[in-house]
Amino acid sequence: MKKLSLQDIHDILNGCVILGTGGGGELSEGLEMVDEAISSGKEFIMVDVDEIPDDSIIFTPYLLGAISELPEDELKKYENLPQSTEKPILIAVNRLEKHIGKKMYGTIAGEAGGANTAVPIYVAAMKGVYVLDADVAGRAVPECNNSTYYINRLPVAPVAVSNEFGEVAIYENIKDDVREEDILRSFAMVSKNNIACVDHALEMKVLKNAIIPGTLSKAMALGKAFRTAKENNENIAEKIAIAAGGKIAFIGKVESFEWKTESGFTIGAFEADGSDKYTGDKLKVWFQNENLMSWLNDDIYVTLPDLICVIDMDNNEPVTNPNYRKDMNIAVVIYPAPEAFTTSIGLDAFGPRRFGFDIDYMPAMGRI
Repeated sequence: MKKLSLQDIHDILNGCVILGTGGGGELSEGLEMVDEAISSGKEFIMVDVDEIPDDSIIFTPYLLGAISELPEDELKKYENLPQSTEKPILIAVNRLEKHIGKKMYGTIAGEAGGANTAVPIYVAAMKGVYVLDADVAGRAVPECNNSTYYINRLPVAPVAVSNEFGEVAIYENIKDDVREEDILRSFAMVSKNNIACVDHALEMKVLKNAIIPGTLSKAMALGKAFRTAKENNENIAEKIAIAAGGKIAFIGKVESFEWKTESGFTIGAFEADGSDKYTGDKLKVWFQNENLMSWLNDDIYVTLPDLICVIDMDNNEPVTNPNYRKDMNIAVVIYPAPEAFTTSIGLDAFGPRRFGFDIDYMPAMGRI
């Protein structure tokens, strides 16, 4: 058990932005939640997986939607709707507790990201419970079924969702996480592409072998490496690659980029011209919220479930999608996929074919 300091949380969230591979929400949104909890006099307590009693109920709270801004004509649809004065995620958590008739013992992150890892930290603090040093993806992912929950076929329902207008729904009898993705994405698409969700309200004895332990500690160490590299004016990409067992896979300058909001996702790509040892090379990265596929000189390069993390070397910050600019100097840092995603069932849940690419996964770390 560890009481997290404000510096710890900043390091965790900065590490999670890197592990978020362009998705997982904006750091600014996560820091706002943390500041609110601190202003309310709350504290942040992180627990190891093996410290939690088997009969404890754990909730998985997260945000779901596109990560790009809506166009003006789309925003007009929501002008006359009331705004809730309560955080949607707290509405959803409270409603789920009431629905199941049990209080949660703690929260766990559904993914690594600047906002979506802050969510369970914030909820745990506001509710006076614990946040687990774990998650169910080891990175950020675009779909509900891209998780170790789905790989282990854990029951997803009941699910509570809410939006900024105070609208709430409880979903029961959902077959699996694939069906959940369709249902929740449809709710998000009529909620400004941003909803708060809570699911997999299960006992720890059911969860313990179906999660990835140590994620927050890993993110904290990565965030500390990121912070100290900036303070010492060191090469950010090199330091964060070493800190989490990754490597630099490209250095260059953004030449072009495009994106659109489609079916509740931010979908797009950027192309970059190589520099340094990559002079003469051209990289393309495709994203669906998160960076999922890449090509070097038109050949398949790094693919999901490996992590493709883009660093803005002009400002020494990780890039979240779709926030590119022409001539941005970048470094691409890659990390190996969480082991759970490299099995046949894991690749079925979160491999190239899941997103329409008819290729086999080839681990990048051993060949680049």
